Amino acid sequence: MKLHLKQKSARIELIPLIDIIFLLLVFFIYSMLSMAVYRGIPVTLPNAETVEKVKEQAVFITVDKKGNVFVDKELVDRDELLRRLKREQAAFPQKIAIISGDGDSPYRVFVDVLDKVRLAGFQKVSMEAKPRGSDTK
Repeated sequence: MKLHLKQKSARIELIPLIDIIFLLLVFFIYSMLSMAVYRGIPVTLPNAETVEKVKEQAVFITVDKKGNVFVDKELVDRDELLRRLKREQAAFPQKIAIISGDGDSPYRVFVDVLDKVRLAGFQKVSMEAKPRGSDTK
């Protein structure tokens, strides 16, 4: 006896596939939002009472204990600093400059960096500090 069964073709269900893609999209969005991007080098910041968090796009300038200057974690010679800052400011005019310095860094270097930031044309300049009573770096 011969049975005549209809051959069903394979189907790809789209609804579970869309669900998986949506879950992956949500996962990547939440993971990107939770990442904090800090482009400075670790230094011992001085304490201050009026600390605020900056949420704008910024260029990070760091002065370490020895007086070395870093722009976004890259060591920059102080003679090259003004040219580098002018390039950053020209590329992104709305960027703010955040200067952080070790509490024991030479004041002369800090003032020189601040002067070069202003000469480069940055309109918004912030000094980084940690809240008084905070033990985090």
